[in-house]
Amino acid sequence: MGSRRRAVLTLAQPERREASTTSDLTPRDPESAAALAHLYDLDLTEDPGDVDLYLALAGRTGGPVLELAAGSGRLAVPLARAGYRITGVDIDPAMLDRARTAAALAGAEVAGRMTWVEADLVGLRLPDAGRFRLAFIGLNSILALGSRRAQREALRTMAAHLEPGGLAVVDAWQPDAEDLARFDGRLILEWGRLDAATGDQITKIGSAQHDAATQTVRLTTLYEAGPPGERPRRWLRVDTMRLVSADELAGFAEDAGLEVELVAGGYGLEPLAPGSDRAILLAVRP
Repeated sequence: MGSRRRAVLTLAQPERREASTTSDLTPRDPESAAALAHLYDLDLTEDPGDVDLYLALAGRTGGPVLELAAGSGRLAVPLARAGYRITGVDIDPAMLDRARTAAALAGAEVAGRMTWVEADLVGLRLPDAGRFRLAFIGLNSILALGSRRAQREALRTMAAHLEPGGLAVVDAWQPDAEDLARFDGRLILEWGRLDAATGDQITKIGSAQHDAATQTVRLTTLYEAGPPGERPRRWLRVDTMRLVSADELAGFAEDAGLEVELVAGGYGLEPLAPGSDRAILLAVRP
């Protein structure tokens, strides 16, 4: 299927979910939410390769650091381990439970540098607003804000929390025509993996439907999990993601009062070019 397809379907997990992205078909009971949070971490067994970028940007700016849509702490914990104070905000309590566990496993000193906040990032104003040196929305989370308005508000939230000279960063997948042509509702086997934590065999099946009129993608993800040879347990999740172009990202930043420093095409901050599969926005609060 290719890495582009996997990057989008990963969003059907509970990691990137601000602003009511989940449909009524998605389980909301605590047991299912915890299972989906665990499956999200299993989904990202293959490292996207973005941790070094945020470590480098934290080195440039210093702390404190704010991560919006922090999920299970995949990025926040390494930053705290490197010595930075970080606040992670997420709307999903099951993901934050996993983040706290990951922080605790990293040791008391690391966990002591971390603050977790359960909240919607749209309209968020923390007591420390205006004091952060770095704020970011990682790995396609901006797409899970299912409307243009919510995406614009996310940049305003970042701007409101940065001190003058602070840096805002957003990472958004950029599909090409071939990617979008495959989003026609067909079912695709994403992967099958052994869950070392439970011994279950996990299968992920995904479907995506692109609506060109609204620039949205409706994602349906089915997980099956269980011991080999036994009847599996199933979880279904449905999400709507709104695609955002590099130009839109820059426009949102400017609308929020930020000065665009760079829109890069990858985690090495290489120039954005035709064929770039990511847009990495860096914008500074004046």
